[in-house]
Amino acid sequence: MTRAIALSFAAAALLAVPLANAQDDATARSEARADLTGYWTAVVTEDWRWRMVTPPKGDYASLPLNDNGRRVADAWDPDEGGNSCKAYGAASVMRMPLRVRISWEDDNTLRIDTDHGMQTRLLRFGAPPEPESADPTPQGYSRASWGGTDIGFDRIERRMDDVSSTLKVITTHLSPGYLRTNGVPYGEQTVMTEFFDRHAAYGEEWFTVTTIVSDPEHLGQEYITSSDFKRLPDDSSWNPTPCD
Repeated sequence: MTRAIALSFAAAALLAVPLANAQDDATARSEARADLTGYWTAVVTEDWRWRMVTPPKGDYASLPLNDNGRRVADAWDPDEGGNSCKAYGAASVMRMPLRVRISWEDDNTLRIDTDHGMQTRLLRFGAPPEPESADPTPQGYSRASWGGTDIGFDRIERRMDDVSSTLKVITTHLSPGYLRTNGVPYGEQTVMTEFFDRHAAYGEEWFTVTTIVSDPEHLGQEYITSSDFKRLPDDSSWNPTPCD
């Protein structure tokens, strides 16, 4: 009996070795819970007048600006040069009328390229909370993970029942940018949280990204939006255009 028990433990130990090795070899790409790769186009069905054209100066309706945010927005000069790329920062680029190409940069980094503005976002899985360099950039530093039940679902209507397939992204270290093309600001203290949900509608593949922008410098509360993207069959409509 004792010998049989010992053999059982030995067999279990041998089976555990390949299992442990498989876990060690797992990557974000191999364990992806939803396939977001491919070409997608934004479908603008809400906030059309703020997303498809440049709103008039001082039009910041529906934005929870504080006094400082309104002051900065009111001071926007449309003739001032060098600001054309500020609306393509991470906190606003997914609201632009554009197409995106999503691919794997490596086994643990999901890459989003935009045609309009020609921006590149890198979503890093298993990344440390802080980057090696803390310098702010337009696309900031993004950490990604699957799931995200800590969002507080009572605040946002969800489209997916299985939240384990939701891609959660937290972005920090952003350089100042525009929430709208008419100079509505966000600053370096901004923290952006996104939830990417892939789903089917009208017999087509879509993903919706819910974006929560927190900026104590310019906003009185979180700014929450959702943006829809529909899968494209190929890259025939891909037309990279720089923001400047």
